[in-house]
Amino acid sequence: MIIGILELVLRLPDSHSLKAKRQVIKSIKDKVRNRFNVSMAEVGDHDLWQTARLGVCTLGNDRAHLNARLDQVLNFIEGLHLASDLEFQLDFLDY
Repeated sequence: MIIGILELVLRLPDSHSLKAKRQVIKSIKDKVRNRFNVSMAEVGDHDLWQTARLGVCTLGNDRAHLNARLDQVLNFIEGLHLASDLEFQLDFLDY
């Protein structure tokens, strides 16, 4: 079994409160979960208004398939244009 992990850091310059940040994050999480078969959660920067750290996880037995799925998730989030800057780190764990 292989676990694919994608960590995203989003910059949200239009967010001026934690409530606004939560609305953007909820929108992203709902759209990604409905479109892709992945788990997603906010994993850091909980108290920063204009930065969100999200984790996306999926598992399977083919690294190429997991890589393609996480790339699709990344491209989808970039295509939403809800964040101005996006940093990411992709990792795989053999279990």
